Amino acid sequence: MSNILSILIKSMLVDNVVFIQYLAICPFIGMTSETGKATGMGIATSFVILLATAVTWPLYKFIMVPLQLEFLQTLIFILVIASLVQLVEFYLKKSAPGLYSSMGIYLSLITTNCAVLGVTINCIGKGYNYGESIVYALGSALGFLLSMVIMSGVRSRLKAANVPKSFKGTPMLYVAAGLLSLAFLGFKGLIK
Repeated sequence: MSNILSILIKSMLVDNVVFIQYLAICPFIGMTSETGKATGMGIATSFVILLATAVTWPLYKFIMVPLQLEFLQTLIFILVIASLVQLVEFYLKKSAPGLYSSMGIYLSLITTNCAVLGVTINCIGKGYNYGESIVYALGSALGFLLSMVIMSGVRSRLKAANVPKSFKGTPMLYVAAGLLSLAFLGFKGLIK
């Protein structure tokens, strides 16, 4: 039980996919202008991360390894992720059209979101079993959602702040992201 909790906390805070691994910067910057959009994108991506890990781990262990197709890992994982994103897109189009339309092109970008691919590959690279991989994916997904919500909060505060002209817009976003990354480095010694 402590190993599972350790994997969850480590993947969520200590090895956060955005602030520590620097993955998924595109949606992190592009979708955090409003908290609702950021939360929606975080939940949709989290769902895809969990689903992709649940599908790719057994695919790798029970099909690719016995057939010695490990060298096709990235290609096959991308195809699986693209298929899963299409399913999520169809679901959101039917059940949440408002969220679907507000996400626009960013929903399709989940396919190329390097956090989704990174998490699935990390599960294999770290040698986790299926249960540990799901916990790692859940922690990484929650970490991604957390980073999206935190940045949307920071951006809402920046709108009201008196920022120097040379830092307005994107430069200030990168300064804020850098400071948030430094803050998350404080978790580095939490779990070894």
